[in-house]
Amino acid sequence: MFGSHKVKIEGELLEKVKQCSDAAGYESIDEFVIHMLEKETNKIIPPDESNTSKEDIQKRLRGLGYIE
Repeated sequence: MFGSHKVKIEGELLEKVKQCSDAAGYESIDEFVIHMLEKETNKIIPPDESNTSKEDIQKRLRGLGYIE
């Protein structure tokens, strides 16, 4: 792995994440969040395109409306 990064989730969003992870049967909130991030990043950068250039990624994100 390339390292780690901590993300702070607070308030109402944390409660929703707890409810979702429990309802879906995940062992922990971390496991649920990691799975969701993997799922969403694979929508933008499919696994078979992991060597896509930075320019290609930016073009795709612009097309999706995430960046200008």
